[in-house]
This record gives sequence, C-alpha cells and structure tokens, in this order.
Amino acid sequence: MLALPLQADPATIAEGVNLLWVLVAAFLVFFMHAGFGMLESGQVRSKNVANQLTKNVLTWGVGVMAYFFVGAGVSALVAAVTTGGSTAGAFSYLNGGSTVWANWLFGAAFSMVAASIVSGAVAERAQLGGYLVFTVVVGALIYPVATGLTWGGGFLAELGFQDFAGAAVVHMTGGVCGLTAAYVIGPRIDKYDDDGSANVIPGHSLPYAILGTLILAFGWFGFNVGTAVEVFQVTDSGELALGDYAYAGRVALNTALVMAAGSIGAAAVGYVRRGKVDTLMTANGLLAGLVSVCSIAAVSSWGGTLVVGLIAGIQVPLVFEGLERAGIDDVCAVFPVHGSAGLLSALAVPFVDTTSTFAVSQLVAQIAGVVVLGAWAAGITLLVYGTLKAVGWARVSRDEEIEGLDAAEHGIETYPEFGKNIVNDVTTPGGPPEGTPAADGGEVTDDD
Repeated sequence: MLALPLQADPATIAEGVNLLWVLVAAFLVFFMHAGFGMLESGQVRSKNVANQLTKNVLTWGVGVMAYFFVGAGVSALVAAVTTGGSTAGAFSYLNGGSTVWANWLFGAAFSMVAASIVSGAVAERAQLGGYLVFTVVVGALIYPVATGLTWGGGFLAELGFQDFAGAAVVHMTGGVCGLTAAYVIGPRIDKYDDDGSANVIPGHSLPYAILGTLILAFGWFGFNVGTAVEVFQVTDSGELALGDYAYAGRVALNTALVMAAGSIGAAAVGYVRRGKVDTLMTANGLLAGLVSVCSIAAVSSWGGTLVVGLIAGIQVPLVFEGLERAGIDDVCAVFPVHGSAGLLSALAVPFVDTTSTFAVSQLVAQIAGVVVLGAWAAGITLLVYGTLKAVGWARVSRDEEIEGLDAAEHGIETYPEFGKNIVNDVTTPGGPPEGTPAADGGEVTDDD
C-alpha cells in the first residue's frame, strides 16, 4: 500500500500549539500563588500565619470571580471609551469558547498576582473582610482599567507605552496599591518606639520565605516567556512559521540572568554597609530583579538586562529603609520589590531596546504611562481603604492584633504545639499538669 504523507491544516496546528502554550503558561503563573503564600507567611509571626495564608487563598477565591464577571469586560470598555471605539461585545468572553477562555485564564492569573501583592504590605493587622473587599475592587476595577489603558489598546497604548510582561501594569500597580493601603492602615503597634525609631520584627520562618521566593522565580518563566503567547503563525503562503516564539529564547535568558543580578545587588548593599549579607533582602533583590525585566525582556540585550537587574537589587534595601523612616510599615517589602522595581523597568525601555534607537518620544510615553497607572492605583486605593477605615473594616482591634489574627479571625493556632500548653482541651499557662506523659516516656511531676 502506498503511504501518503500526513495532511494537516497548518492553521489547526498553530491554534492547537498556541492554545496549549497559553494554558501551560497560565498554570505556571497560577502556581506563583503558592510562592506568595510561602513568602508572605514566612515573613509574619507565627500568630498570624493562618491569616496570611487565608488571605492568599481567598485572593483567588473572590478576586478571580470579580475579574470573570466584571473585570475582563471593564478592561474592554476602558480601551474602547479612551480611544473612541465600540463598546459592543465587551463581555462577549463570557460565552467565548475554548480559545477565548484560555486567554482569559492567562489574564486572570496576572490579575490575581497584582491582587496578591497587596496582602504582603498590610500583613499582621489588616482585617480579613476589608482586605477581601479591596481584592474584589482590584479584580473588578483597578487591574482591568490598567490593562484597558495599555494591553487592551487604550490611549496609553496609542501613545506608544510599552510594557511587555507587566512591570508597570501588574507589579507597579500592585506595589502602589500595597504602599497606599499600608499608609492608610498604619504600622503594626510594635513596629515603632516612642522616639520614632523602627524595630525589626522577624518573621517566623526564613525557610518558608526562601522557598516562596524560588517558587515565584519558577513561575516567573510562565509570567515572562508565557507572554510570548503565539508559538506558531501561518504565513500568507499557508506555511507554519514561528510567531512570538522567535524571541522566546531572549526572554528566557533575560529572565534567568536578571534574578541573579538582582540578588547580587541586594546582597552587596548589605555586605558593604554592615559587613553581613542579609538573606531575606537578597531574596527580595532576586524578586525585584525579576520585576525589573518584565517590561524589557523581549527587547533588551543580556548586558542591558544585567545592569537594570543590578540596579533593581540595589534599590530594594535602600527604598525599604526609606519607607521605614517615613513611618510606612511595608511588612514584605512590597513596594521596593514590585513598585519601584516595576517603575524602573518601564522607564528603562527606551534605554535598553535593541530593536530601535533611543527616542525621547518613547521616554515621554513611558513616563506618561507610569504616572497615569501610579496615580490611578494610588487614588482608588486611597478612596477604598479610606472608606474601609472610616467604617471600621480596615484594621483589627489592638487586642486582636496583640493576640494574633489566627486566633482573632479564625479561632486557631497554626502551631498549637509551640503555643499555649493544651492537654485534653484544658489550657494550662503554667505548663502541663502533673501526670501528663513526658517526652522521655515518664510523667511530669512537681519536681519537673
């Protein structure tokens, strides 16, 4: 029998491969929530771990619903309204079908990254209910407006603003929201002495924080390389050709190198200033480096990426200390890692873009973009959290904060065996009662 060559429609192959890649990238970005959970819970005290993890879980729970039913449509509406386009079909994605829904999921994962950033800034004192209200606002309004103005084709896009993987749209926006919320809520009750000097409040688990950092770094490949969503395209002659994946190698290389540069920059600051390498700040420098490459990953040379990443790492401890001196208690260094590093990335575009020469007009477009997005994020956060504060939903009470949010808001202890001594549901602050089995197999007596 004569074997015939396999006949396949190039358009079908392209659509299938592109769809598969979008989904894989979306899954990687979703897994970043595990990283946020570990990173943030590691930086809070043991009495607040469950609360921080609950916030991370419910960020997706309420945020993704807000983005699905409202946010994605708002993004399309903003793009149309700011450019004079048609608003018809803004919510057509609700019944869009497989490919549309896959692309929606990728956008939703980005949206929830922006929302998760905020929880680290207001950790250990933010009321759960108020935080969830704000998360809904992020998913339904704050992030969608940012995407509508930029990636959706709104007026900032028409102005020429470039942000390949969301350094400004996702990270700077989330960082500014976190900074503003932390300012409105105020510092933790034991953060500052009467003379205004800041106290160091260590988190309960450095290993958690470092594990979270590395999980985030892993997911970041989906965040950056996944933005090159079109693996294949079909040429006018009907043949398969590489689409966005033509530059995917550059994006992957820059992503790998920039986390190295960021960690080195932050570590160097600690060593030069104190003769010690700060482990947590080194991890934060790695993350700031990853943020700093998001705008430039597809266009920068590896040399330009290293310079930008190094600067991003250096600024993390400096900006963090500046915020402390200003009285802003940003628990997980949200603004230095995401806010200022995202700003740096967006402004670096015209300086490191290898696809074009430096243009003042591009720099103006980048400045306009970060000003508009920053003002939008700060303004709406100030309004929402200011209202929450006025109605008593922004912060837990002083007694609840001292007791810990795990007990106050969830009625549990994350590590009961290291907390109060509980034997047969009877709390004995002075220690276990006589007759309780001891660790060595005997019994606890008065002599113990």
